[in-house]
Amino acid sequence: MKGKDRAVLRAEAHHLTPTVHVGQQGLTPAVVTALDDALRTRELVKVKLGNKDDVKPKDVANSLALATNSAVVQVIGRTATLFRENPEIEKKRGELPPWRK
Repeated sequence: MKGKDRAVLRAEAHHLTPTVHVGQQGLTPAVVTALDDALRTRELVKVKLGNKDDVKPKDVANSLALATNSAVVQVIGRTATLFRENPEIEKKRGELPPWRK
């Protein structure tokens, strides 16, 4: 992903609320499945990371990106933004992107 694409996605993600929450249990299969479903329907997803002090938020975000075949757009504090394009979603010119609907 190029820097300009990442900047556009960061701007779009600013107004999103976290859709997936990683709790005390960490990266469970249920969290990965929930994130995969959210990426399939919305493409751009914010993830709220748990308060585990022994693991860095960037490491957790990279692990989630590898598990879901997505790209990390940004990590701010304990909130990560991930993006994965879904070719099955029909996109028409002038229509809102799926994460705004």
